[in-house]
Amino acid sequence: MSASNPTSQSMTLRERALADLPDLTARHPAVFRRFSAGRLTGIALLAAFLALFIFGLWRLEFSPGRIVGGFGQLVHFLGLMFPPDPGTWPRTLLIFRGLAETLAIAFLGTLLAAAIALPLGFLAARNTSAGRVVHFLSRRTLDSIRGIDALIWALIWVSVVGLGPFAGVLAIMTGDIGTFGKLFSEAIEAADRKAVEGVNSAGGGKLAGIRFGVLPAVLPVMAGHVLYMFESNTRSSTIIGIVGAGGIGLMLSEMIRTLEWGVVSFIVLLILVTVLVIDNLSSRLRAALAG
Repeated sequence: MSASNPTSQSMTLRERALADLPDLTARHPAVFRRFSAGRLTGIALLAAFLALFIFGLWRLEFSPGRIVGGFGQLVHFLGLMFPPDPGTWPRTLLIFRGLAETLAIAFLGTLLAAAIALPLGFLAARNTSAGRVVHFLSRRTLDSIRGIDALIWALIWVSVVGLGPFAGVLAIMTGDIGTFGKLFSEAIEAADRKAVEGVNSAGGGKLAGIRFGVLPAVLPVMAGHVLYMFESNTRSSTIIGIVGAGGIGLMLSEMIRTLEWGVVSFIVLLILVTVLVIDNLSSRLRAALAG
């Protein structure tokens, strides 16, 4: 038997495809059109984004030469920061006290924000809201709160209640209410409706459906969000401390101002280690909740 020729087979398939092409083009003209409306829209959007990107680089005076020239100064500062030096023993105690204060600010601010955002999340979710007006107002309120950064809230609360960790707790709490409210409402809207329908079929009302149908399904998701935000707020608490809202950030700012770079590197490394430990613990807890 003679072996079949792969070239002839491929040519046959190609000829068949070419023969079917006019019929396919007639049945699906939008697919074979070289410049469809959707493709032209995509090209126009890409060109607009590219033009905006180039304009932004020019308007903000982005210069690769300045970055390359600044590397020498960066290496100089890194050299001043090594080896890390906590300084005297009393100063070391103050550093660890500031770190503990930062953790306390992040912990209390996160918990208070989650407690306040929980009912707001139910009001902002479509399937559990009391009505369209309540849903709209809740969404817009959460968007407004979330639109202001925690650093701005820190400046506001420092002006209201004065310097110290209390202002830091209020800043973290206020900034996270909007974030938690949005995350919680999305988790509630994504919850399985079968449990709620089961509660309703057994004679339970809307509140019973939320309590026994929605809440058990979304609590592990909400707990995961809270753990992640606690890790994130540990870093945010350091930043807001620079503006006088307590924590280790104030000492970090003071060490930078007095050019004590060894102490600066020690504080930075201490913050990094703390964040890594919290990240590891929260990841394990989130995995346990998800499992």
